[in-house]
Amino acid sequence: MLVALYGVFALAAGARATVQLATRFDEAPLAYLLSALAAVVYLVATVGLARGGRGGRRTALAAVSVELAGVLVVGTLSLLDPVAFPDATVWSNYGQGYGFIPLALPVLGLLWLRHQSQVAADRGDPR
Repeated sequence: MLVALYGVFALAAGARATVQLATRFDEAPLAYLLSALAAVVYLVATVGLARGGRGGRRTALAAVSVELAGVLVVGTLSLLDPVAFPDATVWSNYGQGYGFIPLALPVLGLLWLRHQSQVAADRGDPR
């Protein structure tokens, strides 16, 4: 389920960023580039989670950590300096435009990855 949700967000953020960058780049370049970055982060997280194993978990951990930092930094900046964000990004206002799922998703991802690492350790699985 988590992999599917990340995949949906990768597609949604990617499609949104592609349209915005292609048609309105001059209106809010920072916001649109951040949406494109979010799409890449979601895609990397999706691949890491789907791949599984030690390498997949490491990849997903890096992506999900960047995602959480992005949501917190962009969310805070978009509230403190709304002029810098004339149009919303996926992470603006902590993902308000997406029902705050962008804020909850990395927390769930980190919890899942911790669980998966513990399961692997309990099995003695070095993967």
